[in-house]
Amino acid sequence: MTPEQFATLDAVSLSSWLRSGRCSALELTHAAIDRIEQTNGVLNAVVTKAYDAAIAAAKKADDAAGSGQWLGPLHGIPILIKDLFDFRQGIRNTFGCRATKEFVPDTTMTHIARLEEAGAVIVGKTNTPEFGHKGITDNLLFGPTATPFDHSRNAGGSSGGSAAAVAAGMVPLAQGSDAGGSIRIPAAWCGVLGVKLSFGRVPNTGSVNAFGSGAPFVHAGPLARTVRDAALMAQIMAGPHSGDPLSVPVADMNLAKSIDVGVAGARIAYSPDWGCYPVDPDVHEVVGQAVAAFEPAGAQVDRVGFAFSLSHDEIAQLWLRQVGLIYLEMFTAFADAGMDLLKNSPYDIPAEIHQIVERATTMTALDARRDQWRRTTLYHELEGLLADYDFVVTPTLSTTPVVNEKDGRTLGPHQVRGVPVERTIGWCLTHPVNFTGHPAASVPAGITPRGLPVGMQIIARRWNDNGLIAACAAFERQRPWIPTLERVCSTLVDAG
Repeated sequence: MTPEQFATLDAVSLSSWLRSGRCSALELTHAAIDRIEQTNGVLNAVVTKAYDAAIAAAKKADDAAGSGQWLGPLHGIPILIKDLFDFRQGIRNTFGCRATKEFVPDTTMTHIARLEEAGAVIVGKTNTPEFGHKGITDNLLFGPTATPFDHSRNAGGSSGGSAAAVAAGMVPLAQGSDAGGSIRIPAAWCGVLGVKLSFGRVPNTGSVNAFGSGAPFVHAGPLARTVRDAALMAQIMAGPHSGDPLSVPVADMNLAKSIDVGVAGARIAYSPDWGCYPVDPDVHEVVGQAVAAFEPAGAQVDRVGFAFSLSHDEIAQLWLRQVGLIYLEMFTAFADAGMDLLKNSPYDIPAEIHQIVERATTMTALDARRDQWRRTTLYHELEGLLADYDFVVTPTLSTTPVVNEKDGRTLGPHQVRGVPVERTIGWCLTHPVNFTGHPAASVPAGITPRGLPVGMQIIARRWNDNGLIAACAAFERQRPWIPTLERVCSTLVDAG
């Protein structure tokens, strides 16, 4: 199998090849490695290469298959995992930061372990901004990750390396995490599918604070080229775990079966801007055309005048305050372990992180509780909309990919349509859904006249993860995006 042939097939197809004897796990792993070497020079998606371990795992999978044993639904499938809080024992995990560039975890997170138990072969780790702090993938250690659609522009973040790798055909599947849109943002800017299930479906384990992933809600999930691949990976990652008191059962969840359910009779609310976000005209046009694809699939689409009671900047500042508390706790835990990063490595930590941590140190307990009140208001407002509709659709982002800077400090736009926006995440329509915990995905909506990808966000009622996958699959059938990805993949060359 050539790297180019490998790049055109999704995980389900590759699994069929394996089980029919058309290829081996070792051949797939070598194809993935070759594809990474061909394309990573222009994208900078993979920052740690675990080739030796991957080859050993692939040989183990082939030996098992030779004895008539299949390790699981991802048997022999090469994947990539994020270089953040997604530890794999023995593989370097830098958090995208110069101060922690030599860190090697001695444990494996549950959602990563489940992928390996299902037979996946981890070939490396993907780029992310320092500690995942922004919706851009760039850092002082490795530099920016580019979208395959325009190598001068950013892939989005913070799971940008994973999204770009999937879009480029390095692997069919990659893992991402999402505390403010970090799966959906890069999915939108790389023309792939990114899914976060209802909060609690995928457990978060390994933190000193087992309750720490709830403000805002933090998710792990798949980035994929097809809905069936995303459904497969998400189902494997999901399920309660004793290490996460906020994790929930999944007995009601059958994502693979949901692919064929469709959306006939569903009511869809289309909000072009959440009622408070400035949105680029090209994005508005592409998503407005895309959402109409649900109508021939049998759904009713209504453009609604919904508006959050907070402004886009108030929502962004609320998110920054809550994330600031998470980072304050994180850096305290590092310091307790003998790594006082803020004190000893201040210039390795971006100014944006210093600012939100400093603000967190001045917050009182009542300040934090008042922010939960504000969050509650947003939750009730979205719940009110979903009381009348099965799904809500918005643009994933308000703008198209930004140009990469050369100093490791790329941020989002200063303004959109002449309106100032907070540059860390204020141009993203994703983080309100991290306050609420609803399942959400970004699907490729189309391409602007300048050839840049646009994502469309689909949100379902809480716990209706089956419905979310059904809606994504219905849209994929109406407006398949694989031909666009294949054209982009065919133009990639290693400029490194």
